[in-house]
Amino acid sequence: MDGALDAADEAVDLLLDSGRAPSDILVLTTGDQHPWAAHELSFGEASYWAQHDAGDDVFYAAADADRAKGRSVVVVAVNGGADDAVAGALPQAMSRASALLIVCGDPQRINTLMTAGV
Repeated sequence: MDGALDAADEAVDLLLDSGRAPSDILVLTTGDQHPWAAHELSFGEASYWAQHDAGDDVFYAAADADRAKGRSVVVVAVNGGADDAVAGALPQAMSRASALLIVCGDPQRINTLMTAGV
């Protein structure tokens, strides 16, 4: 499951290296929070969401965080979570991505969930 986070971080690095602006990228996790989000949340919800609202950097949130607004690129790390929650998170993530959706994680699990009606 950590592999999904590593892959998501690598995807973000590649996106930034290819010229994407940090403000274009939203990273969502289906299991544990991304370490960046966990660290920022340690300073409180208000500070964390203020960074989101400023919209000037890559933002990391839980896939079920309704408050996270869409961006042109959404990277989803399927790093855990119940199958039904992940299956619901994928179409939500797709609706948040205006240009590109990248899904990272176990391909077999992702394909199974996507063919199960996502």
